[in-house]
Amino acid sequence: MTRPSDPRWREQAKCAETDPEAFFPPVGPVPHAALRICAHCPVRTECLTDALARRDVAYGVLGGLSANQRRNLLRTDGTRTRRPRRAA
Repeated sequence: MTRPSDPRWREQAKCAETDPEAFFPPVGPVPHAALRICAHCPVRTECLTDALARRDVAYGVLGGLSANQRRNLLRTDGTRTRRPRRAA
């Protein structure tokens, strides 16, 4: 298995064998087809790690998560830059 910092992991990605439209559907519908493909992808972890490292939360399915799920994961991991609390 390759490391996320080594871009060769993309060569093993199941999405490379699939129509990219499945991973970037119109706003609204749940991308069930993409999520099923990601669930069986051997480099899902590398893909998600790469997407989170690049803070790619704009659109589409990456690493088996939607943009909203990646955004929420960054928030709960504490990797999001937070504003300092105001003194009472």
